[in-house]
Amino acid sequence: MSALLEVSELVVHHGQLRALDQVSFEVLAGEVYAIIGANGAGKSTLLRTIVGLHHPSSGSIRYDGTDITKLRPERRATAGLGMVPEGRRLFPSLTLEENLQVGASYARKGEWSIERVYEMFPWMRDRRNQRTAQMSGGEQQSVAIGRALVANPRVLLLDELSLGLAPVVVQRIYAMLPEILATGLTAVIVEQDVSQALRVATHIHCLLEGRTTLQGTPAEVTAQQVEAAYFGLAPQGGAA
Repeated sequence: MSALLEVSELVVHHGQLRALDQVSFEVLAGEVYAIIGANGAGKSTLLRTIVGLHHPSSGSIRYDGTDITKLRPERRATAGLGMVPEGRRLFPSLTLEENLQVGASYARKGEWSIERVYEMFPWMRDRRNQRTAQMSGGEQQSVAIGRALVANPRVLLLDELSLGLAPVVVQRIYAMLPEILATGLTAVIVEQDVSQALRVATHIHCLLEGRTTLQGTPAEVTAQQVEAAYFGLAPQGGAA
């Protein structure tokens, strides 16, 4: 089976800093691919580069067989790449429904609509006219997920879902993921919480200072290997 998303030898700079160094991986349709690593490892840079918000110095990104390395971000969105950014990045002065309408402006044909999001998150319907600035962090994260879903992406990129949220809220959000992914979505998840990533992922990819230190399925890697790769206690390598 050919990869739905293929990243090849990606190098990204922030000024003189090499944020990503020769990163490569493939994601098949239906997979949950988790990018793990400590703060500053390059995880968010990787997702932002995939959706076109950063430009690589070298390397390539292919989506559904097409090279999209130089494609504009809005073209990637309409092609089926959707992102829930780190920190939610909602429009605080807009209502819940207005934020969802922003996502719908890049919508492909599919089963997700604002009404479908209200079915997934029933509390939203009664609060659709409330400004998101007045909502809790967990509620804002749910709105950010809904905003990405209404665009009907094929690949959903989720950047630090658990950041700044209470553990009980994180568990509630992750509990919804299977139902969301059952609609046929493929997911790439960036997560500092390794245990949470291992529970949901079909594959994991560990980054350290922009370099790949471990790749494999949760069944292929040991807790010791993950810890060593996460903290840089072992030479670069991957699971068999």
